[in-house]
Order: sequence, then C-alpha cells, then structure tokens
Amino acid sequence: MAAISFELIKKDPGSLARLGSLTTTHGSIQTPIFMPVGTQATVKAMTPEELVEVGSQIILANTYHLYLRPGHELIARLGGLHRFMHWDRPMLTDSGGFQVFSLGELRKISEEGVNFRSHIDGSRHFISPEVSIAIQEALGADIAMCFDECPPYPAEYSYVQKSLELTTRWAQRCKMAHQRPDQALFGIVQGGMHPELRRESAKQITDIGFDGYALGGLSVGEEKEVMHRMMHECSDILPENSPRYIMGIGAPEDLVEAVNAGFDMFDCVLPTRNARNGALFTSFGRINIKAAVFAEDQSPIDPACSCYVCRNYSRAYLRHLYRSQEILASRLNSWHNLHYFLDLMAQMRAAIGRGEFASFRKDFYAARNQRF
Repeated sequence: MAAISFELIKKDPGSLARLGSLTTTHGSIQTPIFMPVGTQATVKAMTPEELVEVGSQIILANTYHLYLRPGHELIARLGGLHRFMHWDRPMLTDSGGFQVFSLGELRKISEEGVNFRSHIDGSRHFISPEVSIAIQEALGADIAMCFDECPPYPAEYSYVQKSLELTTRWAQRCKMAHQRPDQALFGIVQGGMHPELRRESAKQITDIGFDGYALGGLSVGEEKEVMHRMMHECSDILPENSPRYIMGIGAPEDLVEAVNAGFDMFDCVLPTRNARNGALFTSFGRINIKAAVFAEDQSPIDPACSCYVCRNYSRAYLRHLYRSQEILASRLNSWHNLHYFLDLMAQMRAAIGRGEFASFRKDFYAARNQRF
C-alpha cells in the first residue's frame, strides 16, 4: 500500500486551479491547503487543539532545527514527532536544506553533502541526502522532502544550472535511502528564476519518480511577477495525478496565484511571524494593530471574519496587548492570522468546486484595490 494517495476531484474551467484529496497515514487533506509551520515541533503561540479550531489539516516541522535540538534520535525514542508534540493529524517535514544553505559562511557544500556550524553553539555538523532521510524517518512525518540545494537570488546562470544538477543527484540518493513504507517522499524542483532551467529540473525530478513534487527556491527576494511566472513554467510537466507543493510562499496574493497555476500545498511562517509583529491579515488587506488609529476602535480586526478573536476582542484591546508586550497578543494575533489563511484556502476550494475560481480571483484583488 502506498504511503499516500492523491485523488484529483475537479479542475476549474477558467484556470489551472484543482480540487483534490490527499490521504496519509494520519488522515486526509482537502487541497488546495496551507500548512502552518511548526519549526521546532510547535506552531508558535498555538496549541494543537487551537490549530484544529482554526482549520489546520496538516502542519510542517523543520528537520534542521529538530536535528539540532532536541535531536531526532530522542524524538524517535519518545514515539515519534506526532506523539512528541501531541499532533494526530498529517505532518510534513522539510529536508533541512533551505536552513542549512541560509547559514552562508557557516556552511560548505560538496558533492557528498553540507558541512556546517550550528547557529546555536557553533558546533560542527554534516548533512547529506542519506542523513536528511534518516532524520526524517526518525521523526516519522507522513511526508518527507528530498535534500536539495536552494540557490541564492540573484545567481549566475552557470551556478544555478550546476545547482539543479546537484539537486537531481541528491534526489536520486534520497530515493535510494528512503525505506519507511508509511512515509511519502516528495522531490523538489529547482532552477532559480530561469524558465528553461525550471523545466529542465522538473523533467529530471519527475523522471526519477516521487510520491509528490515541490517547487523550491521561490520567495527568496525575487519580484512578484517573476515568482508568479515561475509557478506556471512546470504546470505541464509535473504529473497531474500527484500532489504539487510550492515551498515557503505565504503572502495571500501568492497563494491565490499558486492555486491559479495548479498547485495544491503551501507553507510559510508569514502568518505567525507577522502576528508577533502586529501585522494582521483581513479581507480588505493587511493592517498594523500598533497604529494609533486603533486606540479606541471597538470593532473586530475584520468584521467579515468569524474567528474566535474577531468574535470576542476589539482592535483597541489587541493594540493594548501588543503595546504592553503581553504574551496574549502573540496568541490572539496568531490565532486570527492562521484562521484567515486557512479560511482563504477554504474559500478557494469552494470556488473551484463551483467552477468559479476565476471570478473568485478577480474579487479577491478588487477587495484590496489591487491589480493582477
């Protein structure tokens, strides 16, 4: 029996948007879906029960951080990551590649893997494709990711080409190393912001064959138009009956464009990180709860929102909490932002189900006075 199964339920007639169902060992996921990021086995400021309340179907945890602290072997001894963090729904772990490559001068890439120094204490470590897979198998998430190289932006064409070829060789090694039958493995497409390299990488990764496919190396500083164009480059290459994932994108307009391009899964720290900095998402755009204009505002964050926070708390109170540096500010702000993101995905699923995604997309931008 396969670790996961994906059913393509419906395609929107006016776009590439798709409605699907992804079944894993820990349950089914209705796609398209946004995955809250639980970097260190916790989605910051939220309990697992609260994540369920806001509509989380699947969450993401980070291989690099959990490898360093508390250690994947300890988590395995304690029954795996689901049990360790009290989460009984589907989970995905990234490979650790993006975090390792973000270390800059603290890491050195070779054919074999990456030598790096811990950002915590400076200790030396090594992660290869085989090590990344071993860590992810020990953690026990439903979906593991191949170890890849994420090239910087901007980067020379020749560097990006060599990078994608290394990513392909590492993907082959990941597939050979992966042994856990109850865990799916996704391949990652690289290629920077070069259309022909994106397509070349997609062909190489799909030729190897994985349970699902992801686009990596986006939202790394490129212009929005470039990012959105890259989303469309691989749509006709990635298998239609496999889940498609874009890693690390989270701005609401990027999610809408990614669904429009035919992708199913997304993750980003944006909703929780912004929440901790007082930036809240609404149906009419983003607001900064720190602003003085909200000091006596008794209305909810978003009158159109049905979340627990908007039902019970005013903008004035949330501003007070934030300015007082109360822990409750991070909790309530995160609750609202995650509800907004997951509700946005639910609205998109409903629009695709009605065959009206193109109209939904137009209305989404009209509400923000934005162009697309």
